[in-house]
Amino acid sequence: MSRFPGYVYRHGDEPDPRFTLANERTFLAWLRTALALIAGGIALELLGLDLNPGLRLAASLVLIAAGTLTPILGWIGWARTERAMRTGNPLPGSLLAPAVGIAVVAAGVLVVLSILRAGV
Repeated sequence: MSRFPGYVYRHGDEPDPRFTLANERTFLAWLRTALALIAGGIALELLGLDLNPGLRLAASLVLIAAGTLTPILGWIGWARTERAMRTGNPLPGSLLAPAVGIAVVAAGVLVVLSILRAGV
């Protein structure tokens, strides 16, 4: 039986289904996070808040870009974890958590700067 993606499933042995399903739930959580980041970026720009327009746009774009990249990095993380479980190797570290954290901090800093500049 052929399963997608082959580069994950053709290696090693079938792990405990509970671990595979937990890995899948983590991937789905990253998809929800991506939707929230994109929605937040769109809302920030479209609500027309009384903020510095350039900084507000920059914060919106950071959130939207992070939301767009999150499913890609989430898929890579899912595949790396699934393959490690199948081959009995240690689980890899997360690529996504630091990237999303940095993006959210950057957007937050841009919004704070925008608020401070709007008051000037």
